[in-house]
Amino acid sequence: LRVLVGEGDRVEAGQGLLTLEAMKMENEIPAPKNGTIKKILIKKGDTVNTGDPLIEIEG
Repeated sequence: LRVLVGEGDRVEAGQGLLTLEAMKMENEIPAPKNGTIKKILIKKGDTVNTGDPLIEIEG
């Protein structure tokens, strides 16, 4: 549904990165670690599957 960060943004572990919709429920995906957003691999409206890479975090 929404990408909450941009490439180059600094993030903290637990900070929301994006919001996905699954079975009509919204799920916020948190950062697994502190770092900098290196690359966003998806865009609003994309369909993703379990295990698909969504965002690369460096650091």
